[in-house]
Amino acid sequence: MRMLIADDDRALGAFLARGLEQDGHEVTLTTDGQMAMDAAQRDMPEMAVLDLNLPEHDGTEVLEFMRSLTEDVPILILTARQEPETRLRCLEMGADDFMQKPFSFAELRARCKALARRRSPGLVLRHGDLEMNRVEHLVTRNGETVELTNKEFALLEYLMLHRGHPVSRATLLESVWNMSPDAGTNVVDVYVNYLRRKLRDNLPPEEVAGTAEGAGGKTETPPIIRTVRGMGYRIGQAV
Repeated sequence: MRMLIADDDRALGAFLARGLEQDGHEVTLTTDGQMAMDAAQRDMPEMAVLDLNLPEHDGTEVLEFMRSLTEDVPILILTARQEPETRLRCLEMGADDFMQKPFSFAELRARCKALARRRSPGLVLRHGDLEMNRVEHLVTRNGETVELTNKEFALLEYLMLHRGHPVSRATLLESVWNMSPDAGTNVVDVYVNYLRRKLRDNLPPEEVAGTAEGAGGKTETPPIIRTVRGMGYRIGQAV
């Protein structure tokens, strides 16, 4: 999931970002309210963790701004303020949860997962017998768990989110690897091959579980990840 963190404590923000990235999330870290507003307007996250004591614009202003853009994004307030009226005000303004510092990262992670289950659209992505739970970081095919690295998960997630449309290698480099689209590397093709092996997407049809019987008694399963010549990769039929 795409997550936005806004905290003026750079060390704490970096700690949160590392922990959430290790869970497979794509994190944007900001250190003042204006940066947080700009990031939200540029590319609305799927969840936000906001401190209240932010320079430029405080956390309540960022909360109000984000709620003016969308009601769908779960927002968790993380602050050292302890006044009951502060908590009440934030919840009345549209915050979904409120945690006080100091805090346990394990609890924050659990609360983020709970918020995502309740609020986030597109929590579970499906294509045929392939299912991806974006919060639990779980992929299954035909009911069997597929173990993926964080980068493999991020690549499959991007293709699933854009299923039906071809995605170029340059776009994947920029969006999944945060690399220049002009970088001279074949990392995209290498990781697509990793995914195909783990998804059993490049095996002969008769070796893939859950295939449909075709002519002459042979089984045939369309590939999950299709190579679109001259354009890149696509999951699903063209839209």
